[in-house]
Amino acid sequence: MSIAEDSPDSPDSPGTPGSPETPDVIAVLRGDHQDVEELFKKVQDHAHYRNRRKELADQAIIELVRHMVAEEQYVYPIVREADGGQAVVDHAVSADAEAEALMKQLEPLEATDEVFDRVLIKLMTVTRSHVADEETQLFPCLAAACPPTELREIGERVQAGKSVRPTRPHPAAVTTPPGDVLAGPVPGLVDRLRDALARPTEGGY
Repeated sequence: MSIAEDSPDSPDSPGTPGSPETPDVIAVLRGDHQDVEELFKKVQDHAHYRNRRKELADQAIIELVRHMVAEEQYVYPIVREADGGQAVVDHAVSADAEAEALMKQLEPLEATDEVFDRVLIKLMTVTRSHVADEETQLFPCLAAACPPTELREIGERVQAGKSVRPTRPHPAAVTTPPGDVLAGPVPGLVDRLRDALARPTEGGY
């Protein structure tokens, strides 16, 4: 092997942004779809995951918010400029808003709460419909608008964002008056994660 081929700066070296070894953004987002679907199935599997259903539902929320924010940051701006892309993005944004409202309903619930499964099923239905729309409308539009190298560069940025973790309320935080009045309400999981993803250079966790 030549020095140029072995060099980390070589355009074809593994891990180089935009190189063929880097998964493109569509592959990354499709992976998200599969991960969320697997989490949904586990949450519904009472026989094997009864004691972890809340934890798994929270993880599904985290994965969904990461996915949505990545699309807002990197995908929607490109698709908007494509032929017919504005209508595709408008539909996706509307679906995101519906899913986010359901996630915020779900996040304070325990798996034993009467309405937990009702809200979960609504979220699953909305998410699966949104996934189908992305696969048939958003992704083809994105693929037509971007060269493969750019799709891979975006994929790398999206993967880098997966390292961001949402903060949890500090266990020593004061939760009785006047402390809660002074501190204000603690943001929910969705809002904490959105905040962390919006400012990853500040730590976010």
